[in-house]
Amino acid sequence: MTKLNSAYWQNRYETQSTGWDVGSITAPLKTYLDQIEDKSIRILIPGGGNSYEFEYLITHGFTNVNVLDFAQQPLLNIQNRLPEVNPKQLIHADFFEHKATYDLIIEQTFYCALDPSLRDQYVQHMHGLLAKGGKLIGLLFQFPLTESGPPFGGSKEEYILRFSPYFNIKTLETAYNSIPPRQGNELFFIFIKK
Repeated sequence: MTKLNSAYWQNRYETQSTGWDVGSITAPLKTYLDQIEDKSIRILIPGGGNSYEFEYLITHGFTNVNVLDFAQQPLLNIQNRLPEVNPKQLIHADFFEHKATYDLIIEQTFYCALDPSLRDQYVQHMHGLLAKGGKLIGLLFQFPLTESGPPFGGSKEEYILRFSPYFNIKTLETAYNSIPPRQGNELFFIFIKK
């Protein structure tokens, strides 16, 4: 199996082998984010890549947003698109070593990109990064778990089993407004830290 380290992801961005990158914020996330009134909440987008979600939030008045990625290139891409952004908001680090506290964490193709052996650690670390009552929201793929990836699949049953010890599952349902190639294969979710 390919070692999914920083060099692997850097190479994917340098060679533009980024089939998951749709070039803009996706409708399920935009719809959710448009409902947030407090634009000062602490937000993290881990494994954010080119993070059009970050760009959307910044250009819509959110003041406390950070994107984290293992690879440097996507963070440079964001900096080039948004030169006014404080570089401290673009965190080049290993997610599992990141320490901070957030009110909202946005999941967008990060969970499915991790080696499946790291999924329990992912859930626990997400829980640890959220403030009391904080929310983990976003999209998770629903297609069978495969040996080849990323992306690696998952199911509603697996997510309930993994996340429910740490989160109250408020929403976990097939996204009605996915982009056509992902129609029926994405679950929109809102999990609230226990």
